[in-house]
Amino acid sequence: MSTSVLFDAPGPRGRLRNHALTVISVVAVVAVLYGVYRGFDAKGQFEGKIWQPFLQWETWEFYIIPGLIGTLEAAAVSAVLALAFGSVFGLARLSDHAWIRIPAGAVVEVFRAIPLLLLIFFIFYLAPMLMGGGDYAFFAVVLGLTLYNGSVLAEVVRAGVYAVPKGQSEAAYAVGMRKNQVMRLVLLPQAITAMMPAIVSQLVVLLKDTALGYIIAYVDLLNTGFKIMPARFFGSLIPAAIVVGIIYVALNMALSYLATWLEGRSRRSRKTAAAPIAAPGSAEVGIGAGQGTAGGGLGPDKPLE
Repeated sequence: MSTSVLFDAPGPRGRLRNHALTVISVVAVVAVLYGVYRGFDAKGQFEGKIWQPFLQWETWEFYIIPGLIGTLEAAAVSAVLALAFGSVFGLARLSDHAWIRIPAGAVVEVFRAIPLLLLIFFIFYLAPMLMGGGDYAFFAVVLGLTLYNGSVLAEVVRAGVYAVPKGQSEAAYAVGMRKNQVMRLVLLPQAITAMMPAIVSQLVVLLKDTALGYIIAYVDLLNTGFKIMPARFFGSLIPAAIVVGIIYVALNMALSYLATWLEGRSRRSRKTAAAPIAAPGSAEVGIGAGQGTAGGGLGPDKPLE
């Protein structure tokens, strides 16, 4: 029987209590689900005629698939740009030069603090004023996702570099490496492996946040599946929400599985002394012993020694 540092293994009474609480929780969840099912059934939400549209290829061809493509396009472009944005500004915050480090920190903090929905609205209504008339829904969604998630990823990059033990860089300097060589050849290869879980966690958030394009009528999965299609097939709102939700769950599970595979492969092929970085929004992000904590922030900016 194994014990952890913080908790002792439960005894016979503890195990009995845990089993009883588990059974009670399962019964409560089943009761809630059954209540939801009875409520939907009383409203006729499980009648065959309501679900019939989802058995027709035309529904998927003209509604679900175009919306899914719109979601994936926005997510893919935003993910690439957010990773580039986060890498540039995360490394800029590690600069020895205050004229680089301070403005980069200001940009990251500002875009992290602005609610994503407000940012999308602002870009959507500002773009026609600056660039003339046109459909800027895709542009607003992508740019908003890039600025917000890129700012979060910038903190992940900074945390990942700090997660590498200080002795790694000291040893590199001792053999005559310059700072850019230390960053490129020693710190970043180890930091990338440590950052992988947090990066993928944020990309999952980014994928789900593409649904905010619904507010500005961007043609995504939520818009076509939850707004346009129910208007075309009266009474299919709840079935549409269930189908769209299942598709989102499948997309996020696939992305998480890919991340787990990439992280495992990276750790097998590259040794690293850096501890894994916790996902953004968690209580704490490991950034190396004696180098501070993160969550709401990583503490004051300071150049990498």
